[in-house]
Amino acid sequence: MTTRAERIGTLHVITDTEVQSRYGHAALAAMAIEGGADSIQLRDKRLSFAELLAVAREVLAVCRSAGVPLIVNDRVKVALEARADGVHLGRTDATIEDARAALGPQAIIGGTAHSEEELIEVAGAGADYVGFGHIFPTTSKRKESAPLGLEALRRACRRVTTPVVAIGGIEAENAAGVIEAGAWGIAVIAAVCRAEDPRAATRSLREAITGAVRKRQDSGKP
Repeated sequence: MTTRAERIGTLHVITDTEVQSRYGHAALAAMAIEGGADSIQLRDKRLSFAELLAVAREVLAVCRSAGVPLIVNDRVKVALEARADGVHLGRTDATIEDARAALGPQAIIGGTAHSEEELIEVAGAGADYVGFGHIFPTTSKRKESAPLGLEALRRACRRVTTPVVAIGGIEAENAAGVIEAGAWGIAVIAAVCRAEDPRAATRSLREAITGAVRKRQDSGKP
């Protein structure tokens, strides 16, 4: 059986219909997977429980056909009812412990961290991965704090053994630097959802990640 760690992708595409309105969540998921995304996160703050559950089931069908895990943002009950692969929790959402109790031992549970202290806290609580950011300036979400930058990411990755998935302003042009700094993977919203061709945008990100991983391996770094 595949372990949770083996199912944590290196290219997480977060579907979003607020930053753009051309495509629905299922269509974005399908294009991202075709481009090389190995994890899809469904995020929609505006929908009711019933509405998001219906969308989650549509996206799950896309993900299941490709063998790609679906992570639901914030909504543990939606993840449970849809039988998604896991949930990603923000700083004010359910606790990792409660999500694990609800979703079971095989669920992928990610948590958000905006500092090294929060990173250590989330990792220590049993998260399977930590979403760390924002690394660069981002327009997908309103941020009052300054970007953390690559040096903070590099330090953070040295502090924990839990996979760190960097987020915030990551594009094909800077993705390699993020991986070279020690991140397990990246998570993106605008870089794919706002792209003229989401499939091609995802492919460019995948190529950048693959190249950076190869370079890191060749240098002997973990």
